[in-house]
Formats: sequence, structure tokens, C-alpha cells
Amino acid sequence: MIKIEAIVREEKLEDVKEALNKIEVTGITVFQVMGCGVQKGYTEMIRGQEVDFALRPKVKFEIVVSTEEWERKTIQAIQESAYTGNVGDGKIFSYDMRSVMRIRTKETGTAAIN
Repeated sequence: MIKIEAIVREEKLEDVKEALNKIEVTGITVFQVMGCGVQKGYTEMIRGQEVDFALRPKVKFEIVVSTEEWERKTIQAIQESAYTGNVGDGKIFSYDMRSVMRIRTKETGTAAIN
């Protein structure tokens, strides 16, 4: 099993959800998060004062898939749907999961995520 975490622009939330739905990835968790990378935040004028915002609003997706084939398909769908070509498009991380359990049935492994 593989866990995929993707941090993308807020305005790409619906595009990414739609792309994942098209490839039939339905088990997702979405968070509103704040962060910065290369762009280092931004500066805005508020009441005539320059204010630095070090963190930008983003959306984080967490998805668990059963195979490396699904990992590739999922990452490709996220990358294509979240891409703008500008700094701040986000990051995608993937890593192996040791275990998972469905609380209601106590199923473990792949059975717990299908």
C-alpha cells in the first residue's frame, strides 16, 4: 500500500477532485493548510501598511492506493490537474504504508482500503 500526499493551490481543489474521480480514485481526505516553498509568501498593503504573509493557503490531499500502478495513475492525474506552470503549484509525496485497518470491520491491508 502506498500513501500519496499532494499539496496544491486552493483554486485547483475541484480540478484535482474531478481528475481523481475520472480515474475512479474515491477514497480521499482533503485539508485546508498553510505553507510556503520557493515563493516565500507575499506582501500586501493593508490600511496603508505593508504586511508580509509568510504562508500561503493551500489544499492537501491524502490518498492511499493499493499498488504502484495506482500510485503512478494517481500522481499523474494530480500533476496534470494541478499544473499552472507557475511557482507555487505544489508538491506530491508518496511513501510506503506499513498497515491500515478499517475500524468498523477490523479488516486490514488492501481489504481495508477497497
